[in-house]
Amino acid sequence: MKSIEVVSIPVSNQERSKEFYLKLGFQVMVEAPMGNGQTWIQLGIPTQSTSISLVSWWPYKEVEMAPGSLKGLMFETDDIEKEVRELQMKGVQAGTIGRNGFEAGKIDDTPWGKFTHLMDPDGNGISIHQK
Repeated sequence: MKSIEVVSIPVSNQERSKEFYLKLGFQVMVEAPMGNGQTWIQLGIPTQSTSISLVSWWPYKEVEMAPGSLKGLMFETDDIEKEVRELQMKGVQAGTIGRNGFEAGKIDDTPWGKFTHLMDPDGNGISIHQK
């Protein structure tokens, strides 16, 4: 093996999820019918080799991928404060979970970097990290 090519993200509504990930800066790489009324939607970040697919048709009953079950997807940024401001302007709430629940706009500053967190429309968990 030499790289991660595609990460499948389980969603309930591909169109709604596509609009969300476009707000995060992804671009449509492929959107094509697969047969049986199913659609392959693959999105990527410009200049990056790893992409995501929005999966509402996962075919393997032995390995369930329920919408919202993916946690821990992490994106890197060079300027987390700018990223959070831009997301807020697009209507996407990023923040942290504190003692009082979700704190929108908050950034965790840790010895290993700065972090903020958000969820897609199905509840898939995403973190944004600045080294």
